[in-house]
Amino acid sequence: MSSIRDARPGDVPAILGLIRDLAAYEREPDAVKNTEDLLHRHLFGPHARVSAHVVEDVLPGADAPSVVGTAIWFLSYSTWEGVHGIHLEDLYVHPGARGAGHGKALLRNLARIAVERGYARVEWSVLDWNEPAIGFYDALGASSMDGWTVRRLDGRALLEVGSPR
Repeated sequence: MSSIRDARPGDVPAILGLIRDLAAYEREPDAVKNTEDLLHRHLFGPHARVSAHVVEDVLPGADAPSVVGTAIWFLSYSTWEGVHGIHLEDLYVHPGARGAGHGKALLRNLARIAVERGYARVEWSVLDWNEPAIGFYDALGASSMDGWTVRRLDGRALLEVGSPR
């Protein structure tokens, strides 16, 4: 029997493991610089600005439930709507736990939070080659933001733009 709940400090190692698994799936296995200490600080520290939910279930061959999926998110803001939204940074379910409805349950949980709090939207990015995820999101009724391109300022460019002149 699976259950979704707010992440707890003891979940940090499992959540970081899922983040690393997601990075490997997205063909960037060495890109994760996050650590347990950083993740703990950002999720549970005095100035936490990131939230996470986890889903627990018993993986095949296991004796006890474990964290098998996570949704990591933070608030966004729509200047046009004048209200907050949820930006879903990561949604990931362990491959051995897929097909049991965990991803859908995690997204439903975020949608419920958005509705209860009067937020305008839940949004996220998906890699254009990730057909299984795109199909999953389409089946839920999520729409594509055609005409929009994600842009990022990081690394050397961030340093150059952000350095005092």
